[in-house]
Amino acid sequence: MRNRSRGLTLFGAMAILVAACSSGATTPSPSAATPEPSTAESMAPSAPASVEPSQGAPQADLQIGLVTDVGTLDDKNFNEYSWLGAQDGAAAIGSQPPRSAVSQVSADIATNIQGFIDQDFDIIVTVGFAAGGDTIAAAKANPDIKFIGVDQSPCVDAEGNNDPTFACAGDAGALLPNLQGIQWKEQQPGYLAGIVAASISESGVIGAVGGTAAVPAVPNYIIGYENGAKSVNPDIEVKIAYVSAAPDAAAFADPAGGQAFAQQMLQQTPEIDVMFQVAGLTGNGVLQAACDAGIKAVGVDVDQFISTPATSSCTVVSAEKKLRKNVSDAIVRIAGGTDVGGTVKLDITTDDVGLSPFHDFESLITPETQGKIDEAVAGMKAGTLLACEENPFGGCVTQ
Repeated sequence: MRNRSRGLTLFGAMAILVAACSSGATTPSPSAATPEPSTAESMAPSAPASVEPSQGAPQADLQIGLVTDVGTLDDKNFNEYSWLGAQDGAAAIGSQPPRSAVSQVSADIATNIQGFIDQDFDIIVTVGFAAGGDTIAAAKANPDIKFIGVDQSPCVDAEGNNDPTFACAGDAGALLPNLQGIQWKEQQPGYLAGIVAASISESGVIGAVGGTAAVPAVPNYIIGYENGAKSVNPDIEVKIAYVSAAPDAAAFADPAGGQAFAQQMLQQTPEIDVMFQVAGLTGNGVLQAACDAGIKAVGVDVDQFISTPATSSCTVVSAEKKLRKNVSDAIVRIAGGTDVGGTVKLDITTDDVGLSPFHDFESLITPETQGKIDEAVAGMKAGTLLACEENPFGGCVTQ
């Protein structure tokens, strides 16, 4: 078993995972807006706010606001899926429709949060790692307001203040009981993606490109991918490369650079016939390089067959975080009084991570492959299969 550990040197750069620009209308603060709903049919809310509340769900009329990461509300990524989850959650508890505040730049995040605080909102959802510090500060200053931090793991000092050194001496759950930080076990969907990659590979050589190993979620996805592939074929070669040493623009916000990086990797190892990307917008270039090379690709975080249509011709499946469900469930927990502070680590036991649909590539998934996927899901849910924790092929990166 290999145990790996790296420092969490994120310093706010994960905000660049989301593209810039915004749409907007009414404003809860100077930079906040409630945009028009997404026009994509596949993204339409499953439970509009005008419908009756879900049966069995706790009922509460709460004002819910969502502050985006830098980018648009219809980005087909974290912002959009979190927004749809906020709508679903509001409908599930019989609340009024949520409002959104779009952040044009990182400095808007704190202003947008304060806009909802000033209007006495009950629940504020903030999206993205870059919002973590502002969310912690707002949660500490406003203990009667509930906060949900998507892709955030609250790290605080002994007084409950944001700790940019990541020493995390304070107990965030005890000091900030009104803040749920949503995180995931990325190794689990990565493992399932690895099963798919190994099963459809004809060469016995597959690849993975990560933005940077300095962000633990990235190598954990990839370690899970490698372990899942080796569960199918212990002799498979998994070629792994990281674009950058740091979580910078090259790692996560450079599609052209990602395409060039993947092209060079494929030139060096032309046997690769399946490529997994874990590099944000940079990774979209990796998908393009895979399509251009006539090989198969695996997306990440959201269903990239839908979110990145330019590469749908080769994107077989995506290792997915169920963001829409994650946010809706967090709102329902608050309404039901079952929410707890600190990091909420979501995993496959509650179907909060998994694989996207196979769409046009369903024919590649044989009954044998589907059986392996189903067996792995059952094993992870039962705790008898570990995607990277104590896995004989490779251990997780510690957060």
